[in-house]
Amino acid sequence: MPDGSTADLPSAAHIIADRIDRDGPIPLGDYMAIANACYYASKDPLGEEGDFVTAPEISQMFGEIIGIWLADLWLRQRSPDHCHYVELGPGRGTLADDALRSMARFGCRPPVHFVETSPVLKSKQAELHPAAIWHDDLASLPTDGPLLIVANEFFDALPVEQFIATADGWRRQMVARDRSKFIALPSSEAAADHLGSTAHRFPDGTILERSPVSVEWVGQLASRLAKQGGTLLIIDYGYTKPGTGSTLQAVKDHMPISPFDCPGMSDLTAHVDFHTLANIARSCLLAVHGPAEQGQWLKSLGIDQRAAALIAASPKEADMIRAAHQRLTDIDEMGCLFRVMAATAIDWPEPEGFSYGED
Repeated sequence: MPDGSTADLPSAAHIIADRIDRDGPIPLGDYMAIANACYYASKDPLGEEGDFVTAPEISQMFGEIIGIWLADLWLRQRSPDHCHYVELGPGRGTLADDALRSMARFGCRPPVHFVETSPVLKSKQAELHPAAIWHDDLASLPTDGPLLIVANEFFDALPVEQFIATADGWRRQMVARDRSKFIALPSSEAAADHLGSTAHRFPDGTILERSPVSVEWVGQLASRLAKQGGTLLIIDYGYTKPGTGSTLQAVKDHMPISPFDCPGMSDLTAHVDFHTLANIARSCLLAVHGPAEQGQWLKSLGIDQRAAALIAASPKEADMIRAAHQRLTDIDEMGCLFRVMAATAIDWPEPEGFSYGED
């Protein structure tokens, strides 16, 4: 069982500063990778006492709906044997607990696999899922059957790179030191060739944001699903069409701060590029569904009815259940900001919930 030890971990600020002092300014993606690796290795960031709250911590309804969605796909695929539940960055294991409970009602009881590197969160997950199998990356995931993969607020924490339009062409966004502070500045050298000579089409200072790490992860997962069968369900905040501008942000104690303050002590995220991830999945011959707005997706799958049932069973908790339902589905809260996208093996059924999806 994971022990959750984080003794003697060096701070992100020291690691980043030492590297800059040794090698000069570093790419923004490297800065984000170091900061988040230290952040998640050193603490449980979830809940009111942490830095942010995710949907599974708001209400059991969220995980239950996901479990029903997965079980429905599994049943319509004629209940394949050797199926595996896989969750990327499963937090405290709360979503899996609720989802697997719902799946079991339909006879779907797959082995549980968590892709997680944080010793602190592994320890939390083990309290709810002592029989789970942990993986540091995708390479060791099972190859003997379909994969039911869930990624809730996972891709937003993966590193992004930024490229800035200048009169001299595209320049990569770098992070440097200014005395005791970290600052962002364009590289003095031309950016990678894949952007070509397109900078003149954009006003100076325009930012293009990319996440090569996210592309690599989805490519690997899609290749697995094409061979083994199954589905990948991504739930996150992001955009559905190509655009410009920086979406990098940081949260500490539930408040926004500069991404360049307190690296390793705040949650660094960027909006997910659903358009690119969908194209990567399609290139691996998967069927892509959505993205749909989270609120519409949950409602189409019965969250209104589930909330009513919970209220009937526990009338004293009615206000709390209604508040959680509103937070998950309302267009002014998580309902519109968060998107849901599924990629399924080409010979698997069309999943429910995407009649309102966006191309």
